[in-house]
Order: sequence, then C-alpha cells, then structure tokens
Amino acid sequence: MRRTIIRRIPLKNIVYFTVGYARFINTLSLITKKEMGSTSMIVIIIIAINAIASFKGFNDRVFLQKYMFTIAGIRNGEHIRMVTSGFLHADIPHLAFNMLTLYFFAPIVISNLGTQKFVGIYIASLVVGSMFALFFNKNNYHYSALGASGAVSGVIFSAILFEPTMKMFLMFIPIPIPAFIFGIGYLLYSIFGMKNKIGNIGHDAHFGGAVGGYFVTLFLAPWLFETQLWIVVILAIPILLLFILQKMGKL
Repeated sequence: MRRTIIRRIPLKNIVYFTVGYARFINTLSLITKKEMGSTSMIVIIIIAINAIASFKGFNDRVFLQKYMFTIAGIRNGEHIRMVTSGFLHADIPHLAFNMLTLYFFAPIVISNLGTQKFVGIYIASLVVGSMFALFFNKNNYHYSALGASGAVSGVIFSAILFEPTMKMFLMFIPIPIPAFIFGIGYLLYSIFGMKNKIGNIGHDAHFGGAVGGYFVTLFLAPWLFETQLWIVVILAIPILLLFILQKMGKL
C-alpha cells in the first residue's frame, strides 16, 4: 500500500492560524509603497507557480508522479523531486491553506529583509524540509509527499523571529496567543507527530522547513542575536531536543 504524506496541518485540528489583524496591519504600515508593490508581486508569483503546478498535477497523474517527493525516486537519482514536490499539492484546500498562510506571513519577512532574501528563505526552507523528510524516511521506499508546507513553515518561523509577540489564532480558539508560544508548540507537536507517526502529515518536513527558516534568517539577520536573543534561545530548545532524541534513537 502506497503511503502519501501530505505536508500540511489537518483542517480538522490546528489547521488555521493567521496573524492577528491589528498586528498584521501594524507590520504592513512599516513597509513603503514601493516595497508593498514588490512584496505583493513576489508573493503573487510564488502563489501563481504553486497554483499552476498544482492544478497541472490535479489533472495529470503522470506529471504528479514524476515530480512529487518519493524516496524511491530520489534514491534513484531524481533529486529534483526535493524541490519540485514543494510546488505540488494534493487538492485545492491543501493548496489554498498553504498559500493563504504564506500570504499573511511573507510581508513580515520581506519588510525586514527584502524580497531577494525572502525568496532565499523560502527556497532554503523547502529544501531543508525535503532533506529532513529524506533523512527520517530514507529506508521507506513507499514514502511519498507533496506540498509547500516546509517552505511556508520556514517563512512562519522567520516571521516569528522578527515579531515574536505578534498575536496568532487557532481555529475554534478565539483567544490570541503570542507567536513564540505557537512556535514552540508547533515544533513540539511536530516532534510528537514524527515519533508517533500521527496522521497523513509530513511532520519531518514541517520541522525541517522551520529549522531552515530559523537558521537562514539568523544568518541573514545576525542582529537578531542582539535584539531578539531570548526568542533565538527559546526556539533553539525544541530543535536541540529533536537532535538529542534522534541521537538516542528515539525517533
């Protein structure tokens, strides 16, 4: 039986979170009109690429099978799948959720780092997410996956480093929570999901994408070690926990 792992958060559980309206508007107010134009354009381009590739995959199973993430294909030398799989989705809700999340969080990263560095974080997070999926499933030749959640997770965690106290909401829970609390919970849940193989979800790609976004952002914005050292340290704890558990053979 072929197992397909979709890199997403299930709609019936945590599934919907977004930047609180007031905080989001406050962040956007820091961006000049010129930056807003490039912000909208690059995000629209990324969303368009995801939409075009995904809809092609919806209607062309051969195309989907050729470019989605599969352990067998990658170990057979088809490494391009580690990138192309991040632009494919299982269905319209999967695509819409990832792109909506990207749309909300991208402006925070772009306003702090600019368009080119944002794209670098997006691609790096996508690749690191795929690397985590490959590492933790390398012996499962039936493992397959698709989705932009690794890349989007990286963007979310980049945004959290810049705005750790922004308010975020979970569906059915109307109480806003600080972004850094969400970030810690997200990583711990991903570790729990990886350990217990919970759901049809690529927890390893989610975690890997977040790690990619975390480290690349710190590389591009080293001043965060001075201005946001506390959140840098706090988010490092679940990351260290994962590597300790892996070293101990607990994953």
